[in-house]
Amino acid sequence: MSKTWLITGTSSGLGRLMTERLLARGDRVVATLRQPETLHALHGRYPQRLHLLTLDVTDSAQLRATVAAAFAWAGHIDVVVSNAGYGLFGAAEEVSDAQIARQLATNLTGSIQLIRAVLPFLRAQDGGRIMQVSSEGGQIAYPCFSLYHASKWGIEGFIEAVAQEVAEFGIDFILAEPGPTGTQFAAGLDQAEAMPCYEQTAAGKMRQALTSGAFKITGDAGKTVDAMIACADEEKPPFRLPLGSTAFFHIRQALRERLDALEACEQRACSTDVQ
Repeated sequence: MSKTWLITGTSSGLGRLMTERLLARGDRVVATLRQPETLHALHGRYPQRLHLLTLDVTDSAQLRATVAAAFAWAGHIDVVVSNAGYGLFGAAEEVSDAQIARQLATNLTGSIQLIRAVLPFLRAQDGGRIMQVSSEGGQIAYPCFSLYHASKWGIEGFIEAVAQEVAEFGIDFILAEPGPTGTQFAAGLDQAEAMPCYEQTAAGKMRQALTSGAFKITGDAGKTVDAMIACADEEKPPFRLPLGSTAFFHIRQALRERLDALEACEQRACSTDVQ
C-alpha cells in the first residue's frame, strides 16, 4: 500500500533523493523547500503525487500554515520527515552571533516547531510516524562542529521526551543518524573566519582535514536513503537508526566510553543521596 509523506528540506541532498525514490515507487509526497522552482521538473513528472510548498523552517508562523496546507492537500500523512538543516563549521570562539542564531533556529528550533505543528494533525488521524534526520553528531562530537552538535544533541533530547508524551496517541519517532555521507553537506557548510591561534589545535587539524579531503566520506547517499525508507516502512522500527559504518563504530565507541566513565562515578554519585 502506498504512503503519503511530508518531507522538509527537499531541494538537495537526502531530502531530494528520498522524494525522488518515494515518487518512483508510487507514494505521494508533500515536499517543502525555500525555492519550489527547484523541483518544478520533478513535479512535471508526478503532478498528481507531488505537492510543493514553500517553507523556511525558521519562520514559525509560515511553518504552521504550511503544515496545515500539507494535511489539507493530503488528507492523511503517514510519515513526516524533518530533514531541513544547516551546517556551521568553526571553533566556538570563531563563529559569529548571527551564525549561532541561524544554526539553532534551523536545526533545533525549526525541527521542534515542525514537530509541534504536526502533532495535532497526527493525533486527529489516530497516529503517524515522525523521522527526524539527526546525525552521528547527535551522539558524538568533532571539533569545529560545536554549534552543529548543540543543535543535534538538543533535538535528540527533545524527541526522547516527546516520544514518551505522544506514544499513547499512536505516534512514534525514528532518529536517523547518518555519518559522513556523499551529499553536498560539506560543500554547503557555513564556515567561520579562522583564527590563527587555533591552527595547531584539534580545531585547526579538523579544518585542514576538511579542506584537504583527508576527512573521509564513507556513506553512500542512495543506500542511506533506501535504509531510511525501509526503516520507516517497518511496523516496529528502531528508535535510533545509525547509518554508515563510521556512524555505527563512532557511536558505539562513544557510548562505551561514557558508560565506563559513568560507572567509575557510582560510589561518589550515590554518596550524595539523603541518608
